[in-house]
Amino acid sequence: MKQIISLMLAVFISSTVTAQEKINHRDLLELKSRMEGFFTNELQAKADTNYPNVQLHIEPIWERTEDGYWLYVEEVIAPALKKPYQQNIYHLYRQDDITLVCKIFELKEASRFAGAYKNTDLLKSVTKDSLIEKKGCAVYLHKNAEGNFLGATPGKECLSSRFAVNYTTDHLTVYDNKLIIWYRGWDKDDKPVWGHRSGYQFIKQ
Repeated sequence: MKQIISLMLAVFISSTVTAQEKINHRDLLELKSRMEGFFTNELQAKADTNYPNVQLHIEPIWERTEDGYWLYVEEVIAPALKKPYQQNIYHLYRQDDITLVCKIFELKEASRFAGAYKNTDLLKSVTKDSLIEKKGCAVYLHKNAEGNFLGATPGKECLSSRFAVNYTTDHLTVYDNKLIIWYRGWDKDDKPVWGHRSGYQFIKQ
């Protein structure tokens, strides 16, 4: 099983590295448009009980600024829809002519913003000084020949001290109507501590 997982990771990284089509601002807008909305992995959860049924809500916070787009991201596990288990802010911007970046921030007093994806006034109350950057956890994305976006966190830079985890990795694939997100945690010996054998399959609703 360990060899299979390692092979899957190697294939994913290889495809990410080689998927380097030229990009421009239209691609940044396309990435933002594909990512925002309501997603669920309900079909995956029904087919494989190892995966919880997760709802993913992604909404823009502000109009586009000179430094890109900002999105509010809330994940909840059904049926506890009023208690998000994860809330983040994504900052999308173009780094160069082949790389888009999804930088990730946590929210101070995150519980105050629960349900903000459906509350315009609450979303407007988010300010940049209420954000805490998750250093080393940005996802670097490239566009492949099919026009999809693939990316991952770099190396072992996304450090963590939770659940005996030394660092985490995050792989992201963005299709027209689907997001695949693969979170995993690793110990100091680079052995997997938590995470599924493949990514969450979020279908846009």
